[in-house]
Amino acid sequence: MGHLVKTIQACLFTSLLAGTCMLANGQESTAPPPTADNTKTNQRDKNKAEPTADQQKENQSDRELTQQIRRAIVQDKSLSTYAHNVKIVTVNGAVTLKGPVQSEEEKQKVASEAANAVSADKITNELTVKQ
Repeated sequence: MGHLVKTIQACLFTSLLAGTCMLANGQESTAPPPTADNTKTNQRDKNKAEPTADQQKENQSDRELTQQIRRAIVQDKSLSTYAHNVKIVTVNGAVTLKGPVQSEEEKQKVASEAANAVSADKITNELTVKQ
């Protein structure tokens, strides 16, 4: 008899759970879906004149320069995750910084870290402040 009661309870629980899931799936949100916030950036990066990560050379000096800048940025714990993940593209010793950061101060700090590795005239700062 106890086995039958447990079976009925399990069936009721499963039915209740299935009904709740169906109800939750049937509800529609009235809020519009979020729009992509990087559409303009993607369009800009389609331009062949824009430096992108796939253009970085595999020569040792460019790789080491990128690694040195990345290491310095990531070690700075005062920077946000956004700043830690900026794109660093080095082509023939010229460094381009791209991506969003949290503030103008972060933008300057990231550029400063890059300037510790290469002269400022070889840095193109395309970082943007996330709104």
